[in-house]
Amino acid sequence: MGPEGAVFIGTSVKPEYLTLKLANRHGLITGATGTGKTVSLQILAEGFSAAGVPVFAADVKGDLSGLAVAGESRDVLEARARTIGFDDYRYEAFPVIFWDLFGEEGHPVRTTVTEMGPLILARLLGLNETQEGVLTIAFRIADDEGLTLLDLKDLRAVLVHIADRARGITAEYGNVSRASVGAIQRRLLTLEDEGGDRFFGEPALDIADFMRTAADGRGYVSILAADRLMSSPGVYATFLLWLLSELFEELPEVGDPDRPRLVFFFDEAHLLFDEAPRALVDKIEQVVRLVRSKGVGVYFVTQNPLDVPDTVLGQLGNRVQHALRAFTPRDARAVRTAAETFRQNPGLDTATVITELGVGEALVSMLEDRGVPSIVQRTLIRPPSSRLGPIDRAERREVIAASPVRGLYDDGIDRESAYELLKKRAERRAGEEVRGGTEMHETGAGGSGGWLDDLPGGPSVPRSPTGRPSQRRTDTAGAALVKSVARSVGAQLGRALVRGLLGSLSRR
Repeated sequence: MGPEGAVFIGTSVKPEYLTLKLANRHGLITGATGTGKTVSLQILAEGFSAAGVPVFAADVKGDLSGLAVAGESRDVLEARARTIGFDDYRYEAFPVIFWDLFGEEGHPVRTTVTEMGPLILARLLGLNETQEGVLTIAFRIADDEGLTLLDLKDLRAVLVHIADRARGITAEYGNVSRASVGAIQRRLLTLEDEGGDRFFGEPALDIADFMRTAADGRGYVSILAADRLMSSPGVYATFLLWLLSELFEELPEVGDPDRPRLVFFFDEAHLLFDEAPRALVDKIEQVVRLVRSKGVGVYFVTQNPLDVPDTVLGQLGNRVQHALRAFTPRDARAVRTAAETFRQNPGLDTATVITELGVGEALVSMLEDRGVPSIVQRTLIRPPSSRLGPIDRAERREVIAASPVRGLYDDGIDRESAYELLKKRAERRAGEEVRGGTEMHETGAGGSGGWLDDLPGGPSVPRSPTGRPSQRRTDTAGAALVKSVARSVGAQLGRALVRGLLGSLSRR
């Protein structure tokens, strides 16, 4: 795999290496579809793993799963190895852990609503500034009142809770409009329909499980099955942003270690920045800049260098540029941008070479001593040692069965949290209402005393002359909550609760 302390990439006029000590200075892999970006990602993952560095990568097309099994003898691969002088080329498998947001192609990945926080969740839901403010208030009230937010039904219940209290909480927390709450609830339903609700719950992911090494000292490659996830690109991008933020928050400072503690590949990186507000881009830029000191290298993989904002692009010191095609003015601008970001080689017309590169060729510039980029070189990329292309289902099941995290995340846990606490509160109040109604019938006494009063600031339920709750459309959002709670229990209740709330809010 190259000399100690380096990852062999390929050969130009000389062998090209990525120095491990500088690998946490981040990197960029770009190129048009079909030019070899995935193979470059694969050989870098192999090199990092062999050096004892754990890797995380999202597998957008399924091809990266081939890392889990040894490659098969192919004349074209062996010919490339001979051409570039890769004398110790061999086929081998690498230690892999498969993950899947949906829990089907790997171990489930979960976090809690609280851990994700309002900023990233607002991005996931596509909220505007006003709606994000309401979501932030919901988190703050949940924190102040001990209402733990674990999954989406917890968040929906708290949103109902604050909608019912909207008038009473304005002075302390700020304005909460029913229209904003309703809009957030609708976005939550859309997220649920896309499968995003699978991501929220317990047991929550322990970041340490992405940083494992095998018994032979090689780093585990954590591969997230993302082919299905790509049908919901917003969920995909926000999940990876959350994960990057978690690494930044959880890991201690280590300065510049001899090798990274983890290398994080962000494939289809343009999805992270598409239509992102300036505040979010600033946050990403800050995390990328500072996560280096945590020993984490971040490598963005995308078709076009223009997909990455300049503030982020300037931090990506290690570059692998595959072919770009200049069919449109934007394409031509991308070629110029890519060419201008390299340390120029007097012997190459970089902009011209970018359009001429063949499959498996790339312009390579890696950081050298003192963090200075090397002169860009036209490079033949080395062949992978693991399989080119995806593994089959039987092979995937075998890897999952031998996984070091088997059994840790496979079964979800639904402990008492905001939803259950509010449900108990409503049920307790319902019992008091029944007892109070019986007493009023016997004594002829009157009174308001609705069972929504247990939700602070909640008004009484409008009542008919018979003493039964009125079914008029003027029921509050809180009424929708308690009526749903009274009708059923269990997991199905959360869905009915939200639909009832949306109906109530949309009619106001």
